[in-house]
Amino acid sequence: MANYYTDHPELEFYLGHPLMLRVVDLREHFYEDKDLYDDAPVDFEDCIENYKRVLEIMGDLAANVIEPNSESVDLEGPHLENGRMIYASKTFENLDAIRKAGLSGVAQPRRYGGLNFPATTFSMLSEIVSAADSSFQNIWSLQSCADTLYEFGSEEQRQRYIPRVCAGETMSMDLTEPDAGSDLQRVMLKATYDEAEGCWRLNGVKRFITNGDSDIHLVLARSEEGTTDGRGLSMFIYDKKDGGVDVRHIEHKLGIHGSPTCELVFKNAKAELVGSTRLGLIKYVMALMNGARLGIAAQSVGLSQAAYNEALAYARERAQFGKKIIQFPGVYDMLATMKAKLDAGRSLLYQTACYVDIFKGLEDLQRCGRELSPEEKAELKKYSRLADAFTPLCKGMNSEYCNQNAYDAISVHGGSGFIMEYKCQRLYRDARIFSIYEGTTQLQVVAAVRYITNGTYLNIMKEMLAEPAAAEAAGTQAAAEPSGFDPAPLRKRVEDMVTRYESATESAKTYGQETLNFIARHLFEMTGDIIMSLLILRDAGVAPELFARSAKVYVRLAEADFARHEAFIATVSEEDLENYRAE
Repeated sequence: MANYYTDHPELEFYLGHPLMLRVVDLREHFYEDKDLYDDAPVDFEDCIENYKRVLEIMGDLAANVIEPNSESVDLEGPHLENGRMIYASKTFENLDAIRKAGLSGVAQPRRYGGLNFPATTFSMLSEIVSAADSSFQNIWSLQSCADTLYEFGSEEQRQRYIPRVCAGETMSMDLTEPDAGSDLQRVMLKATYDEAEGCWRLNGVKRFITNGDSDIHLVLARSEEGTTDGRGLSMFIYDKKDGGVDVRHIEHKLGIHGSPTCELVFKNAKAELVGSTRLGLIKYVMALMNGARLGIAAQSVGLSQAAYNEALAYARERAQFGKKIIQFPGVYDMLATMKAKLDAGRSLLYQTACYVDIFKGLEDLQRCGRELSPEEKAELKKYSRLADAFTPLCKGMNSEYCNQNAYDAISVHGGSGFIMEYKCQRLYRDARIFSIYEGTTQLQVVAAVRYITNGTYLNIMKEMLAEPAAAEAAGTQAAAEPSGFDPAPLRKRVEDMVTRYESATESAKTYGQETLNFIARHLFEMTGDIIMSLLILRDAGVAPELFARSAKVYVRLAEADFARHEAFIATVSEEDLENYRAE
């Protein structure tokens, strides 16, 4: 029987990531729960085994429940009845299976009924679900909105809402509006305080809300009358049980049909404030969006895996001109490229997730009353910065790679890929939104460019190059028993890219702001080319049987892509912008 976890040993490999020991120690508060909860781990090895058990359960559900339901969900989709969104019938089956398996509230603390998993393992679960049906991953993964309640809500709010999420109730984040898409400072949904009832009231419209008729909503609204920017926005909890919100419309979309995208009308809806007023966008949404962007990166890797699986299976079976098409160079080139992008993207995903886990873990120690040592404060600062730098790179590169892999999966299928009976067309339709929602790739570039110009990424590259070969550093079997894979020549080629990258970034600093913005996407992708090359080389050094082929292919791809961007940047001038500006 298929299992989307055990069928892909790459996932288990990342449970052995060099940072996982620190991640788990912090997440478990050094195993203080072991005396309070029967299911709490007693040490690192016990915790990892628990992760594996849960990942295997999800892998079974994904392969044998969610994926078999995916075509029906895509065809039926959600529908509107009397102002309420009704899921596709098979989506209800998926949700019921998830609840019965105890896979809701995965990342929440045990005291609220959760499993206390770190972002790294939650991302693995998200990847597995997305490989089965990325539209259902949207619904399932929005349970992570409870992180915002945990981090910024009161203890009373945590105790009322988080156990409901752990029991299987759904969540949404209601941010965008008809006139406020990427520019959330323009949000105008009005929040007023009802003195008589001692609560807040929400009035207005929200648009493009994923899972918009959920049980529990986090709503961005304007609480400060007379303001027009982000400083007048606050975050609120809306409970569907209280009424006051209707679904006016469900969008008819190109893809992710099972994920309802709703237009909501708030009519004097009762709500309660999260944290403090005026911090809704400045602090709370920024934290929420960073988590969502990591989730889209995991979603992208999962769909990339599905696209590769479909293309590989078809190429092995389809015969033309007397032989299987997988034997044709044009086909195996596409397959190798897909696999290299998938593996490099996954490596970036779990590197980023580990960074997030360490800084979040240290923050949680503070939240629980623990005074951090000077060394821990420095560690918090370091990993917060790394997470902030890597998250836009991770979301941007993986969502773009996912789109390319879904495109290539159709190409491998040839004319059959254009026929609706084949799964690859659905993957292609579903993938298109990944580089748009939760911040377009262009916005990920905006978020990352300061780390390009201030040298953060360059310093990371140099530090990674200074590290000993991964297998040698780990003292692994791979080092003791040479596999025939020698990463040294590939590292030399990446070193050359780093030297050229330093020159390109230095030149970029001399440009005016508009020209810098114009070439920023090129710098962003050059950054991804190098960092992902270094990461996949590290992984191949430890597990050549899993990653050596992808490392060889990816570095070659990265060099070609890097050279293209380098040439563009080297020849750009202020005058060239006139050729690109819209008239």
